[in-house]
Amino acid sequence: MIQITLPDGSIKEITKGSTPMDVAMSISEGLARNVISASFNDTTVETTTELTTDGSLILYTWNNDEGKKAFWHSTSHVMAQAIEEKFPNAKLTLGPAIDNGFYYDVDFGDDKFTDADFKAIEDRVLEISREKHEFKMRSVSKAEALSIYKDNEYKTELISNLEDGTITFCDHSNFFDLCRGGHIPHTGIIKAFKILSIAGAYWRGNENNKQLTRVYGISFPKQKDLTDYLHLLEEAKKRDHRKLGKELDLFHFSQRVGQGLPLWLPKGAALRDRLEQFLKKAQKKAGYEQVVTPHIGQKELYVTSGHYAKYGADSFQPINTPAEGEEFLLKPMNCPHHCEIYNARPWSYKDLPKRYAEFGTVYRYEQSGELHGLTRVRGFTQDDAHIFCTPDQLDEEFKKVIDLVLYVFGSLGFENFTAQISLRDQENREKYIGSDENWEKAENAIINAAKDKNLNTVVEYGEAAFYGPKLDFMVKDALGRSWQLGTIQVDYNLPERFDLTYKGSDNELHRPVMIHRAPFGSMERFIAILLEHTAGNFPLWLMPEQAIILSLSEKYENYAKKVLELLENHEIRTLVDNRNETIGKKIRDAEGQKYPFMLIIGEEEEKNGTVSVRRHGQDGKGNITVSIDEFASLVNEEVKKTLKTFEV
Repeated sequence: MIQITLPDGSIKEITKGSTPMDVAMSISEGLARNVISASFNDTTVETTTELTTDGSLILYTWNNDEGKKAFWHSTSHVMAQAIEEKFPNAKLTLGPAIDNGFYYDVDFGDDKFTDADFKAIEDRVLEISREKHEFKMRSVSKAEALSIYKDNEYKTELISNLEDGTITFCDHSNFFDLCRGGHIPHTGIIKAFKILSIAGAYWRGNENNKQLTRVYGISFPKQKDLTDYLHLLEEAKKRDHRKLGKELDLFHFSQRVGQGLPLWLPKGAALRDRLEQFLKKAQKKAGYEQVVTPHIGQKELYVTSGHYAKYGADSFQPINTPAEGEEFLLKPMNCPHHCEIYNARPWSYKDLPKRYAEFGTVYRYEQSGELHGLTRVRGFTQDDAHIFCTPDQLDEEFKKVIDLVLYVFGSLGFENFTAQISLRDQENREKYIGSDENWEKAENAIINAAKDKNLNTVVEYGEAAFYGPKLDFMVKDALGRSWQLGTIQVDYNLPERFDLTYKGSDNELHRPVMIHRAPFGSMERFIAILLEHTAGNFPLWLMPEQAIILSLSEKYENYAKKVLELLENHEIRTLVDNRNETIGKKIRDAEGQKYPFMLIIGEEEEKNGTVSVRRHGQDGKGNITVSIDEFASLVNEEVKKTLKTFEV
């Protein structure tokens, strides 16, 4: 007999050689019907894998992320089978699960895979699924694997990097594929499947390699789940920030300027400025000092920080000055510059903490295929700040930053979030700098602060920055999609690398601790996510224009100007539409531009000194006629409800 420990701490004694499915059946038949994957001692296994030693077992269903991963990875095998049947000369490469579904990269050779092929593949996948083929793993020698795939250079490249004795294939039906494992019991669980799109993708992500066809798909255990998901995709298309940004005249991309370099139009620039002023006001209240650093820095600065060794080959592009013999880099991050600001003078423990904040624009090279609207760009502005404090001040300062992040989220309508404690990889420590002692202190500081603030947390190993652990805020938007927004990092390493010091009460020199923080992260990415979360209906305090005056005809132009002037005195951002158009046309256009309030004026309104108020998205229901002062009060009260007051 062997002992199996379950997630709740209970222990089951089972016969050696039993499987995870046997364990599930011993708990309940209902659980066994729903189990689709498992992990044993932190390693993904099949539900049919024989358990031969004591260990910890986790059973996964569709409701677990790991269960979905196994489900989607298994479907990628079935889709690959269907593709191979229809395109016998196609060469399969890799087919992993991703956050939503999966993809398979395929070299179709001289054949073309187009939208017209989708239905035939979808029908065949469902046909194979109904046949309930079991997924079975088997070990293969390296020589045999290389022989089997001798005509597929992609698979042979993968196999050549594997050790003999570690190579496995997965079989189902009459199809097999090179695979490490992690599958559902059989194909019959797949009830709904859809090819979502195709795109070009370089082999192994290297633009010097051949471009393959990436086939994206998704599958579900119920048809209703697929129907709901496709509806969600349609809603996401309507909310796409690239589409909304163009419709609302917020930003523009120009090929002449360069890919990944957004141009902010007047309305977008005003939106950015309002976000900046909102955070600057809170930062000032919290004791931050604003600084400005240049857009370039000497290479040695980033060598000292460690960033060049970590990212130099991929992200940093040099600027050489032959006459001076110097080499500069476009600034890829602000932290080394802020370290040098701290180093500009000596400090005492009585001077700390020092909190430096900057809306600093940075530049990083991204491959053109990875660029995506505002969410992945080559030039972006970070709401960066760095706090230099004593070790005794770390806990309080970290909690204050959490308060600031929560204030930002509350004022912008992000209510559903999880705080991810991002720690070092437990096994591979080579990708990090600094001593174990400092890492442990930094990690414990984050864990304790999150606990004291009663945050809903998850721990993710391997997600830390190379210089320190992080608290990352994972926010769900209105469509239930998860985004990383806001980060706080504890860093003992950069102060050491830059030889930062302060004089303690003992008259000796000590190292400060550094906190990196960015509630927005990247302004560009934050605005993109906010656009999609709100569908362009920003909180009233943030809207570029809060109201538009629509006159019934040109003869009310003078009254429109009077209303505009009075509302501007109340600091309500307002426009006038005096075009020679019907009121219906003006309303439709105003709805499309998402103005929160439409103020319709005509003869009655001019005579009584009032405005007829129509709210965006309400189809004229609940229209009210009020005085200008009453409307101003209505707007200001609504702003107060959504724009929280930051308490220090």
